[in-house]
Amino acid sequence: MLALLKTIREAIANWWSDFTLQTKLLAVATLVVSLVMSGLTFWAVNTIQQDARLNDTRFGRDLGLLLAANVTPLIAENNLTEIAQFSQRFYSSTSSVRYMLYADEGGKIFFGIPFWEPEVENSLLTIERRIQLPEDYPGNDDKPMVRQHNTPDGIVTDVFVPLIVDKKYLGVLAIGINPNQTAVISTNFTRDVTIAVFITIWVMVILAGVINALTITKPIKELLVGVKQIATGNFKQRIDLPLGGELGELILSFNDMAERLERYEEQNIEELTAEKAKLETLVSTIADGAVLIDNNMQVILVNPTARRIFAWEGNDVVGSNVLHQLPPAIQMEITRPLYEMAAGECDSAEFRIHLNQPTKRTIRILLTTVLNLQRESIKGIAITVQDITREVELNEAKSQFISNVSHELRTPLFNIKSFIETLHDYGEDLSVEQRQDFLKTVNHETDRLTRLVNDVLDLSKLESGRSYNFDGVDLAQAIEQTLRTYQLNAKDKGIELIQEVAPNLPLVMGNYDLLLQVLANLVGNALKFTKAGGQVALRAYQLDPKPHSQNQSPRVRVEVADTGIGIASEDQQAIFDRFFRVENRVHTLEGTGLGLSIVRNIVERHGSKVHLVSEVGVGTTFWFDLALFD
Repeated sequence: MLALLKTIREAIANWWSDFTLQTKLLAVATLVVSLVMSGLTFWAVNTIQQDARLNDTRFGRDLGLLLAANVTPLIAENNLTEIAQFSQRFYSSTSSVRYMLYADEGGKIFFGIPFWEPEVENSLLTIERRIQLPEDYPGNDDKPMVRQHNTPDGIVTDVFVPLIVDKKYLGVLAIGINPNQTAVISTNFTRDVTIAVFITIWVMVILAGVINALTITKPIKELLVGVKQIATGNFKQRIDLPLGGELGELILSFNDMAERLERYEEQNIEELTAEKAKLETLVSTIADGAVLIDNNMQVILVNPTARRIFAWEGNDVVGSNVLHQLPPAIQMEITRPLYEMAAGECDSAEFRIHLNQPTKRTIRILLTTVLNLQRESIKGIAITVQDITREVELNEAKSQFISNVSHELRTPLFNIKSFIETLHDYGEDLSVEQRQDFLKTVNHETDRLTRLVNDVLDLSKLESGRSYNFDGVDLAQAIEQTLRTYQLNAKDKGIELIQEVAPNLPLVMGNYDLLLQVLANLVGNALKFTKAGGQVALRAYQLDPKPHSQNQSPRVRVEVADTGIGIASEDQQAIFDRFFRVENRVHTLEGTGLGLSIVRNIVERHGSKVHLVSEVGVGTTFWFDLALFD
């Protein structure tokens, strides 16, 4: 027995070792995914069962209260006939009720459905039925008691409703509620399907693994051994595997290649060495686009990357003149250098060219001569192509960095300058309280200026997950500080600033400095795009929970609305992108296009999203929601 187990283990180990690393990882990933999905399914089944039991409890409590309200007056009048008729009608019309029992204050059952029987009495013996109440039954409390117990048919819900008239305890009504059969059948079906799917997945994985080991892995290993033998110069290597399909064709091609190499080994050694030098040059640049041409500009080899960059997919360019296949912009740049290199006048050249077709991009082209083994004559020219579009875009973004910084620093610098000029020019006319208020604002703006410098320089850190401290934030204070900062700017432009903050607004979870930066950017943009006589409103209010939404947490909405020029619908999706500016289309206002990108990132850091509604010529409203501080 032990020998058999050892043999099985060895067979499994050998079978597993035949798989490639990719196949092993796929099998492990399949196991993990199947286990996770199965766990989630069983968790969902358990959740459904819990919800069903909770619904049964609520249904039983409500049903018991309804029935008790109808029969309590009859019990007070001792009208057992009416009680029996009413209970029988109620029991017949409701399939969910399992039983109904009526007991007096001493626990004696005086009526029950469906198994009520009168007491048996004789001269020697009296047999009567009594209800066994739970130990924690509250007695004369007016609230019903609910419990559940298991039966062969499922979980039955027991409801005990005290019968009270004019604060007098008359007895108890006990009702049994059958389980929800639809939920039971649904959960059992879901569990069975999950188990079947799990088993099916692993049967398919095992079958696929066996097929892979027998039909793919073994031939590939044989091919790998053959390629290594060819690389060492053993051209007598052959592969003898009876396979069909693409692998069979590959093996036949390999054997054919080995036979040709064996025949040409001696008579074509010099040409083979030259081809090897060409291939080594191509392999050394395979990560980029590579084209190999001879001295007559005829294409010898071209890799897929070069075909994609030059849009040569589907075209047989090998054997044709490379200058006839290149885009005109590239052809104009490299024609003369190619002929100079073919003539031996130079060894290499480099170009950077902008292309508009088929897509707009920038490429770098490197030209290098390919020499023979003795490095005495030129055998061809290697053309290396690199797509540097992303690099160019990053350089352009870097060149705009200074202007982006100025966009974020302009407002606090302007405010500091404005308040200081006001103090300088009108200091004698201002009261001590006004001067203190101005100096306080200047101090706030100076602190904010320092923070803005760090925030703008760390925009990339903000996007990559830089951590910030979140605490309770008083939005009313942040809004008041923002409006006080922009009041002079608004007054100079003839724009009315409106503050609409709900009274007793609760604290929100956030970072005060980041939210202040969001409000400053939105109000600053609103003032910039609003004409004289317009209005800019800053509102904050708590949202009412939506009906039928039990999981929605309370939130506070912040809105910045203006009566400005508005934003066209085609621009509304792009205005939050970095460096995008609506005014780029009209060239009327200055800006860097970084402000709304910062707003979007900060709002997303707060677990929310910024939205907008805008109409050209009417105005724009930005809003976002913030969670309450617990």
